[in-house]
Amino acid sequence: MKLFGTYMTHKHIISIIVALAASSFALQAQTEAVDTAGVAREAVVDSTLVGKNIISLLDGSTGGKDGDVTLHQSANIKKAYSSQLASNGSRKINGYRVRIFSDNKQNARGASEAAMNRFKGMYPSIPAYRTYTNPFFKVTVGDFRTKSEAMKLLRSIKGSFPTAFIVAETIDYPVSLPETVSEEDTQ
Repeated sequence: MKLFGTYMTHKHIISIIVALAASSFALQAQTEAVDTAGVAREAVVDSTLVGKNIISLLDGSTGGKDGDVTLHQSANIKKAYSSQLASNGSRKINGYRVRIFSDNKQNARGASEAAMNRFKGMYPSIPAYRTYTNPFFKVTVGDFRTKSEAMKLLRSIKGSFPTAFIVAETIDYPVSLPETVSEEDTQ
């Protein structure tokens, strides 16, 4: 083949095509547009202090020794804090619950109600939810932000509800978390 007055072999033509393709890819990689739209992730919340009053945790924590803290605050701060917690009462967030019952037998409606009542009798401060998703009746308990919080409850109820397990669900905003389980409750 004659190109630009010079004879080229097939090998030369192929090497030129490969070189052009490589430079085209390199040029495309350099000029490729970058997506500038950001995706806002849900805020990660440290729930170790949720439902606890940090001021009361400071009082008496050192027993009057070195490290005493004196805090002077306006009553408006406490009002604002209480207002913020109350205004989020209807808010839903992603979290975890413990499923203590799930069945689709003919007696599942009555059995789910019995399981829920038994749980409420054992742990009255922990919310329980009974739902029907065709064809299953389900009972889930608790509103936990982290899986580790749900795991604490799961460990304590495993003896009474051996088929219980943790599920990820949309939960009610836990305005104040109950002290889930104490040593006395599990005995």
